[in-house]
Amino acid sequence: MDISVVVPLFNEEESLEKLYEWIERVMKAHKFSYEIIFVNDGSTDNSWDIIENLQKRDFNIRGIKFRHNYGKSPALYCGFQAAKGDVVITMDADLQDSPDEIPELYRMITEENFDLVSGWKKKRYDSKLTKNLPSKIYNATARKVTGLKLHDMNCGLKAYKLEVVKNIEVYGEMHRYIPYLAKIAGFRRIGEKVVEHRKREFGVTKFGLNRFVNGYLDLISLWFLSRFGKKPMHFFGSIGSMVFLLGFLSVIAVGVNKLYAISHSLPAPLITDTPYFYLALVAMIIGTQLFLTGFLGEIIARSSSDRNSYLIEKEI
Repeated sequence: MDISVVVPLFNEEESLEKLYEWIERVMKAHKFSYEIIFVNDGSTDNSWDIIENLQKRDFNIRGIKFRHNYGKSPALYCGFQAAKGDVVITMDADLQDSPDEIPELYRMITEENFDLVSGWKKKRYDSKLTKNLPSKIYNATARKVTGLKLHDMNCGLKAYKLEVVKNIEVYGEMHRYIPYLAKIAGFRRIGEKVVEHRKREFGVTKFGLNRFVNGYLDLISLWFLSRFGKKPMHFFGSIGSMVFLLGFLSVIAVGVNKLYAISHSLPAPLITDTPYFYLALVAMIIGTQLFLTGFLGEIIARSSSDRNSYLIEKEI
């Protein structure tokens, strides 16, 4: 099979039939063998009924239905697990992604040998204040942290080699960082294509401004896990050792100052009367706790079931 199109959706009953007809028209025009996987993320409208009716008309359609709304990442993960096509295309169900982009995305994967191609909605029709500006700041930060020179990392229109989606785990709200997840997994041929952004025809957006706050928190989590997930002692142990050493040296300095005052018959207040003594003790305690945190993290990492789960590209 050439292409699997994975479409996560939540309450998009108005657009589903039109989206299906558009995808079908593109696939037949280019003689692709294909499947369309609709992942119904707990919709409360008639989205699932429409998917069932479409499947009766076209056996290229597959449907996955969640009992309640889990989020886009779980929907994509389940769609990825079900996909069988050599190239997997993801797109949103709200008709803001154009299926006409599919042939060129497919070509870039199959002919230019990209592992992943991410769409870039260069010209957008969203509100400049509530979406465009925060999106630019978010993407600039993501580029700096991940090292990926993508202008629109959160674009829903992407193309992947099948092996990519089978070897990354999309969870929580990590769908925003799928290119980074692919990079961490060893898939480094990641490209970008300018794609059309269309105005929403039906319904309202399902994402609020809180996604930008969550996005930054998820980015920090991914960065930390990619750097120190397998070696937490390198992070916590080094910081803990430095903080402990700073506290220890401070205690010595306070003690030396006390001995100097006594030896020169100078007024020598009690060590416990100076705030520096307590600050030094707190630093030593915090340093010890950080070190132990790294030690415990190292034990957990070494005993986890997937610590030797490495992606092997080839064997001879």
